[in-house]
Amino acid sequence: MAVEESVADDYTQDGTVDLKGNPVRRSKRGAWKACSFIIVYEVLERMAFCGISSNLVIYLTTSLHQGIVNASNHVTNWVGVAWMTPVLGAYVADAYLGRFWTFIITSVVYLMGMSLLTMAVSLSMQKPPSCAQPTTGHCDKPSTLQLDLYFGALYIIAIGIGGTKPNISTIGAGQFDDFHPKEKNQKVSFFNWWMFSIFFGAFFANIILVYIQDNIGWTLGYGLPTAGLAIATAIFVAGIPFYRHKVPAGSPFTRMAKVIVAAINNRKLPLPREAKELYEWDLEEYTKKKKFRMEPTPTLSFLNKASIQTGSTHSWRLSTITEVEETKQMIRMIPILFATFVPSIMLAQVNTLFIKQGTTLDKKFSNFSIPPASLIAFVNVSLLVSVVLYDRIFVKIMRKFTKNPRGITLLQRMGTGIVIHALIMFVSSLVERRRLAVAREHGVVESGDQVPLSIFILLPQFILMGIANVFMEVSKVEFFYNQAPESMKSLGASYSSTSIGIGNFLSSVLLKLVSDISSHHGGKGWIINNLNASHLDYYYAFFAILNCLNFIFFLIVSKYYVYKAELSNSIELLTESNNPH
Repeated sequence: MAVEESVADDYTQDGTVDLKGNPVRRSKRGAWKACSFIIVYEVLERMAFCGISSNLVIYLTTSLHQGIVNASNHVTNWVGVAWMTPVLGAYVADAYLGRFWTFIITSVVYLMGMSLLTMAVSLSMQKPPSCAQPTTGHCDKPSTLQLDLYFGALYIIAIGIGGTKPNISTIGAGQFDDFHPKEKNQKVSFFNWWMFSIFFGAFFANIILVYIQDNIGWTLGYGLPTAGLAIATAIFVAGIPFYRHKVPAGSPFTRMAKVIVAAINNRKLPLPREAKELYEWDLEEYTKKKKFRMEPTPTLSFLNKASIQTGSTHSWRLSTITEVEETKQMIRMIPILFATFVPSIMLAQVNTLFIKQGTTLDKKFSNFSIPPASLIAFVNVSLLVSVVLYDRIFVKIMRKFTKNPRGITLLQRMGTGIVIHALIMFVSSLVERRRLAVAREHGVVESGDQVPLSIFILLPQFILMGIANVFMEVSKVEFFYNQAPESMKSLGASYSSTSIGIGNFLSSVLLKLVSDISSHHGGKGWIINNLNASHLDYYYAFFAILNCLNFIFFLIVSKYYVYKAELSNSIELLTESNNPH
């Protein structure tokens, strides 16, 4: 009898199954054993992605002869699409294929795009003639065919990312059972180490791959990340025997639409005084179907009308309380999502204007010439160091004061990140003022020649960006995953990628808008191809003000945000495990 109870206790309680739909035992599948394959995959995949994105603005300006504004907007538009397609990928995963099969299929698409991109930079017929001074505007432009192949490959990659990005993180987080105190505790650290793996891969790309691209050639510089992605996919496949899987719960958009339509249909009906009079399944029904039941909340009470029992059982006229609460939860997160757009705009500057600043400075270090895009490695180093310090020291100290297993709340962590982003732009503006002053002193404003100032003057803004990512990006991923309903985890995870995507689109809009407005009436403009004659200091100061305004907005929306109620007593178990008697 004791043996049977032990075996029963070993089965996961969160509804996870194997690929055949059978219940799984925690001793055989999941937890860190499964996540080791996933984290190694993420290191290599991020190496591949950053091997392309980090130096993309350099390739566009030097090899495809595009101007700074045009090239920067191409970068942010592509990155924007790459981070927006995960919404579609999450929808397909949650509604139809499941996370695992969506990931597998789009991994093939991703690898195909990388292969085509490598071919585009390798074939001489796919590149325009070289040009000594591509920023002068007097170089031969690439043909339509050359542009179509290169950008076509980029956007195939974006489609592949759309299916892999929202699902790999949720597959990883899904390896931990929320109803098991030890695994719940491990899950708290998962997102920190997940981000660690992301930036470890990015660090390698920004140090090694960028150097190869600038000094050896684009063929090898793109071929290596393509090979890395192939190896990453093989490693993920090797871990299949150890993964736990979630069964697709149906289209989250359809369920949300049904709740809204039902609430509108019942808008004239009064809400009953007792929540128990609203429509809901018995707890046994949820247990039988291995689904999570949610209790009614007073916020967004209009939607509660979707659960008023009118005699109709049609799904578009009657929703369960749990379906209503799931819809509420996704809606509640939208104001917080809006508050993350501005930090995502700041993040977009790293791969564009920050790098182009570096091209104007002295890149010599001892006997080496530092590729400007390699400065992004300092973002990675800063993040890698900061995430360890945060997880191992800061959280432990703050737990003693707040009694919160995370040290501080996710929203407090995000708010701190917004403040750091404002500081980054203030520092960047001051550094740029110094660069322009030296350019004037040495008479290189009009010529656009190199400014006799070390490229390392840009380090503060890159290092601070890494620290900001520990607070904003890590907590953003965890917040949207953690706060999403169990049946909408992939969609919740896609909120964080949507934030980055929209931030990149907004960066394109702002760059074009500011460039056009500042050059109105015959002015030179704040951002022109010759950065020595530009005014990026004004642009960065504008961003600093924008961050301050966004912080005020964030304080307002976070004040009224209601955290999702825990679906089990696991948070109490977690607290006890961190504070043993």
